[in-house]
Amino acid sequence: MNRIENKRRNVVDHRQKQYADPVYKETQYLHRLNFYANPPTADITLEQFEQWAIDRLRVLAEIEACSFRNKSPAETALHMKPILEKYLPLENNASSSTQIAAQRQKDHYSHFILRLAFASTKELRQRFARVETMLFRLRFNADDTRERQAFVESLNLDWEAVPDEEKREYTSELMATVAASYGKKTYLSLDDETFYRVDWMRVPDLVEQRKVLLRGGKAYVPAKELQSLVVTEFTERLEKALELTARALPRLDEDDRLTPILDHLSKNFVAPDAGYSSGSGAVEGAEITARNIENLSQHFPMCMTVLHRTLRRDSHLKHYGRLQLGLFLKGMGLNLEESLTFWRQSFNKVTDDTFNKEYRYNVRHMYGDVGGDANRRGGGYSPYSCQKILTEHAPGPGEAHGCPYRHMNMDNLAVQLQASSITDPAVLRGVKEDKEKQKFHLACNRYVVTPPLFPHICVRTFRGLRPVSGGQMVARGLEPGETESSAVRRVSVSARLCQPYMPCPTGSLRTLRRVRFLLSPQAVKP
Repeated sequence: MNRIENKRRNVVDHRQKQYADPVYKETQYLHRLNFYANPPTADITLEQFEQWAIDRLRVLAEIEACSFRNKSPAETALHMKPILEKYLPLENNASSSTQIAAQRQKDHYSHFILRLAFASTKELRQRFARVETMLFRLRFNADDTRERQAFVESLNLDWEAVPDEEKREYTSELMATVAASYGKKTYLSLDDETFYRVDWMRVPDLVEQRKVLLRGGKAYVPAKELQSLVVTEFTERLEKALELTARALPRLDEDDRLTPILDHLSKNFVAPDAGYSSGSGAVEGAEITARNIENLSQHFPMCMTVLHRTLRRDSHLKHYGRLQLGLFLKGMGLNLEESLTFWRQSFNKVTDDTFNKEYRYNVRHMYGDVGGDANRRGGGYSPYSCQKILTEHAPGPGEAHGCPYRHMNMDNLAVQLQASSITDPAVLRGVKEDKEKQKFHLACNRYVVTPPLFPHICVRTFRGLRPVSGGQMVARGLEPGETESSAVRRVSVSARLCQPYMPCPTGSLRTLRRVRFLLSPQAVKP
């Protein structure tokens, strides 16, 4: 009996297909908004490739800074409007501008360029997805109503509209959700409202705010809350696309034109005020040495104050604690030699041989003095940003690193605050409320840093700009016998340094260091 041969499959070798030339297809931009589902295929110059990416990176970095500064959506939109108009303008279809196609092409290409640059590591992918989502939400809210509806309809999303029979079945429950969205006084009739039934995990923010009805694992979302659905869908698609992009990155190794540009972009995508360069570490008039760290420690942010107290008490810190505090001191301007002196003096319970064998190399590695070529060229590690301290390497037993406002219980945090002379019940109560609401940056803002080493400066706090003199915060920002006009003249030299900045442990010390130089006797003229 002859056996019939199975039908052969037409197997395509992926190694031959992955290097095939892309088929050019002209992209039509029908809407202002974009889900960036299809990659661009047209040719652009290397100058456009780099400049478009840099412009978008500036926008994303500023959006992230607004988030770190705890700006409200309205404040963020107002702050970002001139920046978007300058670096990444995007007109709607009703505009008479002749640059609409060019603007949308730049937006499309710059997104995919940065997607290539920031797909290499999980941390960069998460940050890129977060800030791109913030940018999309900002544009979605600012878009024209008709164009926004047309864009949503063009997505063909699998949202199931709730039929009238089902709406009548849950009338009272749906009325409550609509009242939460519109307000009880503005609501007219349930028949005029459209609801969508989706999986509840797609709208966790609405579930948290109790703006949807939950039945059988499904969320009944009113049309008023359409933004949450669209934004969540955008984030999910972008995260999946970034995973696929990360797998394709090895193919770019052969192109020596793009790789340096992408590496440069990814290295510059750091949290605001968290960068470090060896050339800007030491500022004239503000030299940092191992001897004055003890005096400067009274002006550290709380996360570094806790580490320094633990180091003084135990004469030891575990690995992540040494990294967090050591990089903070590096960002202040403490050079390698002084850093080695500081750590050797702090670890006074170990012998010289033990210190040299177990700790000296780690300190040198932080500064880029040893290690691989990449570590040496990059000058070692950058100081940790607030975001990194909050989200990575949660402290375990016997460890003191991390963010006290997140990782400490309120009793231990209150002890640390009181040790820093923060005894005002209103401040302690505000810190507790911010901690319970997980607004850790706001809680950190309530910890007032008053630097007595500097004669007259302004410190940005949650209450606004307050002049400081002799290390004491005076009522309403005025010194005894001083008028408001004279106070303004006194601090005018540092006014430009008092713009809102992220409450970053590195940024606060860098700002104080710059203020100290500007307000030194050589810089301040009577």
